[in-house]
Amino acid sequence: MTSFSALERARLADALEATDPAAPTLCEGWTARDLAAHVVVRERRPDSTPGLLLRPFAGWTDRVRRGYAQRPYPDLIELIRTGPPATSPFALPGADAAANLTEFFVHCEDVRRGTFAAGEVHPVELAPGLQDELWRRLLRQGGLLFKRAKTGVVLATPDGREHPASRGRQSVRLVGEPGELLLVAFGRGRAADVRQEGPPEAIAALAAAKLAV
Repeated sequence: MTSFSALERARLADALEATDPAAPTLCEGWTARDLAAHVVVRERRPDSTPGLLLRPFAGWTDRVRRGYAQRPYPDLIELIRTGPPATSPFALPGADAAANLTEFFVHCEDVRRGTFAAGEVHPVELAPGLQDELWRRLLRQGGLLFKRAKTGVVLATPDGREHPASRGRQSVRLVGEPGELLLVAFGRGRAADVRQEGPPEAIAALAAAKLAV
């Protein structure tokens, strides 16, 4: 059976292939080409990985990414499709499923929604069962993803599932499909199909929080 991460890898590659390399994405300042280079470097250049989390190394990470971005756009897409080389940590058993599913889902929507008009949302059709798996990821990682929320956050789905991702004196209830809630958690709330419920002060606090990972 094909894993969800493999399906999202293919969906990301398809989205990039259908997008002009100079098109904007939801990653501020990045074109589709920049985002493709980032995905390739993340899997193939572990020496640049520390800069994704640690500011002192960010310059090297950006330099490596910009170098890969000079490659032909179709070549970058093909490297994404074929996956990491055997020498990559992402080639270890279980690493792809554990570390790439949410990465590929979010970046695919970064590409798809990057050119949408403000407030415009195109529903995404995902593989059967994937929304449930994304919900399980939110249950496990919600506390970490919403740690900067500055208010309580309750995640809720249209079918009645709820999970308190962070606690506070006041709370915002976010209602949407798991994939849409995940986009909010990764700082893409402006492009997510999510309804917000709660006191105006709490909603404003969440809007001001820097949730991007």
